[in-house]
Amino acid sequence: MAKSQARQDIVRADAGSLEQAARSASKKGKLPPVHLWNPEFCGDLDMRIARDGTWFYLGTPIGRPELVRLFSTILKKEGEKYFLVTPVEKVGITVEDAPFVAVDFEATGEDAAQVLRFETNVGDVTEAGEENPIRVERDLETGEPSPYVHVRAGLEALIDRKSFYRLVEIGCVEDAWFGLWSGGEFFRIIPAAELP
Repeated sequence: MAKSQARQDIVRADAGSLEQAARSASKKGKLPPVHLWNPEFCGDLDMRIARDGTWFYLGTPIGRPELVRLFSTILKKEGEKYFLVTPVEKVGITVEDAPFVAVDFEATGEDAAQVLRFETNVGDVTEAGEENPIRVERDLETGEPSPYVHVRAGLEALIDRKSFYRLVEIGCVEDAWFGLWSGGEFFRIIPAAELP
């Protein structure tokens, strides 16, 4: 128990060093190469990303958007777990749903030539297509959809409700499915027979 508490205290103290390492790893407009970093696991940090995209540290929301953006650049997913990674340390964090929220999108073109470009709550921009698919999970009890778009390196954004409603307005039916075109790919949302 004492050893576990000591390790947690060390990890808490390292939040500041994570910030410094992230700042030095981030170059102007470029994401750090977290896919190349494989440091030893240092323990879990009391950091959580809520379903609405709010980041918490020690139970308190992180109020500085630039700090949240900085931490988001060193986020890495391995299996079903999430970590903040620098060249020398790796700490686990909790993600309630997806690490990002797609808060807006822009549609250009029409039909199969349409391109959907999403912006996340931390400033990432992703273009839906073969490499960045859109997927929809449905709650088994309520049938409520939870739509996601891939952002980078296995990290997804939950598409917020207002954006999803706008997407539904520009959807179409293909092969008995209602869905969306982007980047030459058709992303299924719901069987056409289930449309109201």
